[in-house]
Amino acid sequence: MKKRQLIWTFLLICTFSVSCLFTSCGSDDEKKLNKYVEYSLDYFDTATSITGYEENQEDFDRVSDEILKELAEYHKLFTIYHRFENFENLCTINDLTDGVHRTVTVDKRIIDMLLYAKEMYQLTDGKVNIAMGSVLSIWHDYRTAGLDEPWLAELPPMDKLVEASKHTDINNLIIDEENSTVFISDPEMKLDVGAIAKGYAVEMLARSLEEKGISGYVINVGGNVRTVGSKPKNEKWLAGIENPDKDSDEGYLVYLGLAGESVVTSGSYQRFYTVGDKNYHHIIDSKTLMPAEGYLSVSVVCKDSGKADALSTALFCMDFEDGLALVESLSDVEAHWVFEDGTRKTSGGFDKYVTER
Repeated sequence: MKKRQLIWTFLLICTFSVSCLFTSCGSDDEKKLNKYVEYSLDYFDTATSITGYEENQEDFDRVSDEILKELAEYHKLFTIYHRFENFENLCTINDLTDGVHRTVTVDKRIIDMLLYAKEMYQLTDGKVNIAMGSVLSIWHDYRTAGLDEPWLAELPPMDKLVEASKHTDINNLIIDEENSTVFISDPEMKLDVGAIAKGYAVEMLARSLEEKGISGYVINVGGNVRTVGSKPKNEKWLAGIENPDKDSDEGYLVYLGLAGESVVTSGSYQRFYTVGDKNYHHIIDSKTLMPAEGYLSVSVVCKDSGKADALSTALFCMDFEDGLALVESLSDVEAHWVFEDGTRKTSGGFDKYVTER
């Protein structure tokens, strides 16, 4: 999807704020709060928006500038595609020296994210596995080549994928919290945090605001949406789940009212390339080593944006019955599935978030 399209698709939550001016309640000298929005295309290769209510532009700019500064740091730490001079990140963890990985001393934020990713691996029974980089990098290369030269697009050879899958054991990711080091013991293993990095970064940004007592904001990084408190007068933010059927007149399937929660969608309709007459998307099932089948999109609503990001990917790779059982076992999680035939199903408590536009 082109970046311009990403902006319009992912910034629904900003567009549907019904008023740009509110008055706070419970104060002797009432304050007028205006809505402000900041956009960026600089981080995690996607569109970012920050929406917030403040008395003036200067107060909003101070908060949004700090958010973007922190987001830039997470982008630099978590990228697997870019190296920076005298700087250790996930890309340098993946690097080989004389055919082996080295022990890398990293920022604590990398340690914390990797430990969280291991938690999500356990929670999803391996469906979210950041050690899948050897497989995902093959798909990435073939997808990139197929997009650059569609007439030459082809699928990765299965024998190549199978060989790469032998090097995806997350237990070979050795994390030393005390010394803040990371080591990959399998020379042919690579990390890929695409199923968790954006959501985790957004969650950390939101928690930073909450710790400072800042409310009335929404952070949206490529569709990883996290609300921080509510709008003025305790009104909820309005977020939409996009219709994966691009031929439909309905742009959104359902609208959600959020106040302090996040919503993340994984879908097959945005990032894909075409081989023959079939589209092959980017969500790879670790069992089949092929793009997962069965759904057009899966959306997850919960407090933690990192968990929502991981679970939306995991559920996309699970049978509905198993996915529903997982969601229902978690007290703070709800989900919405769109099947390939267009039918929809939801978890038991999903409707509590549904609202009118």
